[in-house]
Amino acid sequence: MLVTINGEARTLAATLSLEALLGELGIDHRKVAIERNLEIVPKSAYGVIQVGDGDKLEIVHFIGGGAPGADALVDGDPLVVAGRRFHSRLLVGTGKYKDFEETAVAIKASGAEIVTVAVRRVNLSDPSKPMLVDYVSPKEYTFLPNTAGCFTAADAVRTLRLAREAGGWDLVKLEVLGDQKSLYPDMVETLQAAGELIKDGFQVMVYCTDDPIMAKRLEDMGCAAIMPLGAPIGSGLGIQNPVNIRLIIEQAKVPVLVDAGVGTASDAAIAMELGCDGVLMNTAIAEAKDPIAMARAMRLAVEAGRLAYLSGRMPKKRYADPSSPLAGLI
Repeated sequence: MLVTINGEARTLAATLSLEALLGELGIDHRKVAIERNLEIVPKSAYGVIQVGDGDKLEIVHFIGGGAPGADALVDGDPLVVAGRRFHSRLLVGTGKYKDFEETAVAIKASGAEIVTVAVRRVNLSDPSKPMLVDYVSPKEYTFLPNTAGCFTAADAVRTLRLAREAGGWDLVKLEVLGDQKSLYPDMVETLQAAGELIKDGFQVMVYCTDDPIMAKRLEDMGCAAIMPLGAPIGSGLGIQNPVNIRLIIEQAKVPVLVDAGVGTASDAAIAMELGCDGVLMNTAIAEAKDPIAMARAMRLAVEAGRLAYLSGRMPKKRYADPSSPLAGLI
């Protein structure tokens, strides 16, 4: 019997259930989700459904979870997304680090409670190879499944449905990219995917352009958070259009978080001083010379920027204004 598993043709000597197939491959069924002929298979059916000749199977990593008890950490200024409260306004990605151990240490140093994770195929040649969840526990952090690498609405929706089956998590980050060079969001596909996901019960945090009209449309559709790019993904250029970011913030009734383009701590502070509710970053930390130190710097920058925004900056003036009183001069 010939089947295709994660794009590889394989011959099975006998008919097997999906559960038996996973056992034969050495894969822990608790850490994966399965798609059979483009249909997601519930975990409860793994022992019942038989693999048939010509079946096409996708087996992807388990990526779901939450952070029970996180409310105990919340102070008087929490980040609230889709009804959930978080102490940290810094969200971090889990890619580009040299290994999972460095990933875990950097995330801890950042103080982040929400971490983005991608859905990828299980390594069939070495199923015992460590997975992210072996180092970054979904019991300690809120996992935010994303659609990194998706260029169509259909692929994005399919990916997040698999993520929900793997971990049961409905809070997701949607990004649909336009091309591989700029990684700029394709807003036509993004709007389509957002509509489908919202109808399907997902709470969608959406990566988008810094166009206030598009941002408002996504909010009106029911997105849980708007995430305009500060600059192209991985560029480290900082916020290139602060005026538009501020316009998006002023009209929004849901959280606005800068997503992409942050290069150093001052970029994160600027985003927060503009009034953003949070910042999401990955490359700025992972590709720093010292990722652990940079993670801590980003944590402090986000906290400082938020405090500065709440404090209210002094007005800008054209002329000098002495800080010491002139009355009583000798």
